[in-house]
Amino acid sequence: MTNPAAHIVPRRLSAKAAAPFSVLAVLAIPIASLMAQERAAPFTVIETGQGYARLQDAVDAIGDARGTIAIAPGRYEQCAVQSSGDLSYFANDPGSAIFDGVACEGKAALVLRGRGAEVAGLIFEHIRVPDFNGAGIRLERGDLTVAQSWFRDSQQGILTANDPAATLVVDRSTFSRLGTCEGAGGCAHSIYTGEYGHVRITNSRFEEGRGGHYVKARAARVDIAASSFDDAAGRATNYMIDLPGGAAGQISNNWFVQGADKENYAAFIAVAAEGRAHDSSALAVTNNDARFATGVDRESIFVADWSGDVTNVADNSLAPRLTRYERIR
Repeated sequence: MTNPAAHIVPRRLSAKAAAPFSVLAVLAIPIASLMAQERAAPFTVIETGQGYARLQDAVDAIGDARGTIAIAPGRYEQCAVQSSGDLSYFANDPGSAIFDGVACEGKAALVLRGRGAEVAGLIFEHIRVPDFNGAGIRLERGDLTVAQSWFRDSQQGILTANDPAATLVVDRSTFSRLGTCEGAGGCAHSIYTGEYGHVRITNSRFEEGRGGHYVKARAARVDIAASSFDDAAGRATNYMIDLPGGAAGQISNNWFVQGADKENYAAFIAVAAEGRAHDSSALAVTNNDARFATGVDRESIFVADWSGDVTNVADNSLAPRLTRYERIR
């Protein structure tokens, strides 16, 4: 069964999920500044008006400061490493700037380890590296906000290291044909976060996974709301959401469809399957819609909980043969 809409309109989004997060600074940039971008230079530092042929040169020009890089329409076989500063990367026209097939440091198209970053309107595709962890974005440190961006046909979409003081926000973005379990070190996923302080995913779409999970997050707090997980055309996929160490937060107002081609179809959402690193007693799983794709005749568990902490699994619309909650021992 396919989703009739790219994104879900929330039915009863809780106050926490509905609260606005920080707006990208790029939205306040006057259009005249963009029109002044040099035609021959695809990457322009807005604050100085200087254009660059290479994204890395634009990043280096900002250095440890706060800056904004406007990216002209085009397909770029480039990548960049941000080692300092607080940068915004945005497409002049959302969806018109594509980073195709090139990874820096054998990691990602954007490797981010500065104070913070914002990404808006970009496409990342065909990122593959020898260790099977090729990502559109590798976040190693600092806060990151991603808005209206696309990740597709790569080993991973977004992959993070550990930064317990930082926050990852993803909004209005699409993750297609991502993930793999080919590597000896384990599976890659559409989004895979380490021990981040807070992971927030809203108004986004996950579809046609190619292995692993759609979201795997080791963060202490996870809020996933008003998003769709369409596994109908997935291949050898696992859980839709995996919180391997447990987490506080909410999973609310999402739309889930489990497809036929699964490596593991035992559960839609898994909590603390790898140990109880975080208390999950404050995790709420509410107001979601979960079902099987057309023609799929099996049983599964909506929330499988290895911790025994989760008590608030309520007001979800579940298909027949889908068990609401099960404590796994």
